[in-house]
Amino acid sequence: MTKAVQFHYFFDPLCGWCYASAPALAALDGAYPGAVQMMPSGLFADGNARAVSSMADHAWRNDMRISKLAGQRFTEAYRENVLLNPRGVFDSGPATRALVALGELSATLEPVFLHQVQLARYIEARDTSLPDEVAAVAIAVAREANFLLKSTDFALRLTEDEELAARANERIAETRKLMGRLSSSGVPQLLVSRDGQAEVIHGAPLYSGEDEVLRAVSDVTSRLTAASGE
Repeated sequence: MTKAVQFHYFFDPLCGWCYASAPALAALDGAYPGAVQMMPSGLFADGNARAVSSMADHAWRNDMRISKLAGQRFTEAYRENVLLNPRGVFDSGPATRALVALGELSATLEPVFLHQVQLARYIEARDTSLPDEVAAVAIAVAREANFLLKSTDFALRLTEDEELAARANERIAETRKLMGRLSSSGVPQLLVSRDGQAEVIHGAPLYSGEDEVLRAVSDVTSRLTAASGE
């Protein structure tokens, strides 16, 4: 019997190119409900965090490339309030832990939260390296799904809950282990699997909108089905 197609989406909450692939992720989630497994890479988390001032110019140049290529918005307020904040830190640890915590309520909340935390940063100019800002986004996402979380408690969990941190680190380790087996590196990436066969989609198909990624997935699944001998 042919197994359903499955997806592993590799990302980091502060990766601008992952924001570029947000429409593609939404299209996949709509076309294949429940089939997308979110794989946080820890690219900018905790030990990989850095001062925003050390990379602000590089980040803004990348953001403008993303805007031109994928049509995603980045506001001047984001540049002024987040990238040019002299005390800012580029740390995706709080957002990664929030995503894991929400996923333990319902896996369907993970892609929703990722996009909302991206919008909070790039459009609303909120510093989503800060636990309080991340908690506010997570609580709003949970509320929309009829889960009630207390803001002070949830924000504290993002900094003090060692068990949550350990589970987030386990998710990151799992992601890195799987990425180590792939022929390409970096995020975002989409691993498409079916009947024991797998293929990676990255680059243009992830940045070209809903139709393009669904077309790419259809092509990949056709090749995987043929490779399985069906």
